[in-house]
Amino acid sequence: MAHLFTPLTLRGVTLKNRIVVSPMCMYSAEDGFANDWHLVHLGSRAVGGAALVIQEATAVAPEGRITPDDLGIWKDEHLPFLRRITAFIEAQGAVPGIQLAHAGRKASHRSPWKGGTEVPSSEGGWPTVAPSALPFASTETAPQALDQTGIDQVIADFRAATRRALAAGYQVIEIHAAHGYLLHEFLSPLSNQRTDSYGGSFDNRTRLLREVTEAVRAELPADLPLLVRISATDWVADGWSADDSVALARVLQGLGVDLIDCSTGGNVAQAPIPVGPGYQVEFAARIRQETGLPTGAVGLITDARQAEDIIATGQANVVLLARELLRDPYFPLHAAQELGVELPWPNQYERAKPRRR
Repeated sequence: MAHLFTPLTLRGVTLKNRIVVSPMCMYSAEDGFANDWHLVHLGSRAVGGAALVIQEATAVAPEGRITPDDLGIWKDEHLPFLRRITAFIEAQGAVPGIQLAHAGRKASHRSPWKGGTEVPSSEGGWPTVAPSALPFASTETAPQALDQTGIDQVIADFRAATRRALAAGYQVIEIHAAHGYLLHEFLSPLSNQRTDSYGGSFDNRTRLLREVTEAVRAELPADLPLLVRISATDWVADGWSADDSVALARVLQGLGVDLIDCSTGGNVAQAPIPVGPGYQVEFAARIRQETGLPTGAVGLITDARQAEDIIATGQANVVLLARELLRDPYFPLHAAQELGVELPWPNQYERAKPRRR
């Protein structure tokens, strides 16, 4: 059996293999509501053999959306269709997961194919919030620095979203603390210039993520795992670093986090990121090696043998695939064939399964 197709147990949840659908924004919702696009998009990856399907960044508050087209889980009315999605994923033998998110200063933008620019208030845009009144780009409107009341509301929003996610049938929760969104903004000294208990030192800058993690973990049953996605480096001097990420992983491990999903970047508009095959894997490997905490590797993982090598050599516990699964929803089934692993195909597709000679 290839290492890529061995099970992995996190608390009381067992993944049938090590292939995870990375959360990918579809920008296809209205007022936060999921629809048939999300059902087919997520469901087809479950049909394709992925072990864990993590739903895209789902806003814990309307002002936490990246765009007006983002999914949301800030009201109970969102739940009926989400239950339909989780039920279908589970029926295919996969585990339904959800990434809970707040976009911070990167909220209130148009979807990528609509230009990606700020949405003005005259067109339905909304004020954004951040640790400090510093815009992501010099051409953008400065966000409002959160006061204690606003910070308390963010924590409450993540807590309430967790309760709703459980009611909707999700078995894995991931906190989004990466890519320059709100929680990452608090972590990085480049975006967090506060002088109160949420700014300055490492302990202060990690405070909000710790408090959100504690709130989410408190709502989760003991047998359900909690993941955190981080940007392991800002890729610029004096920003959040790989050393910081190792230290943070140790802290999160003590708060009941079960796996660190290791991405990078997103908090600096023009960061020099050395993009290439597997360019972020080293961060997952280092955190796993130095802390013992399970990690997930993501970023230009595009073929079966590359993914197998990451797992077989102990660089990460799972691989999270994004664009490759957009190109090929059935990547896990095809990867199994390439690696010589016999996997059952869905009954409806069995007649198309390649036969060995």
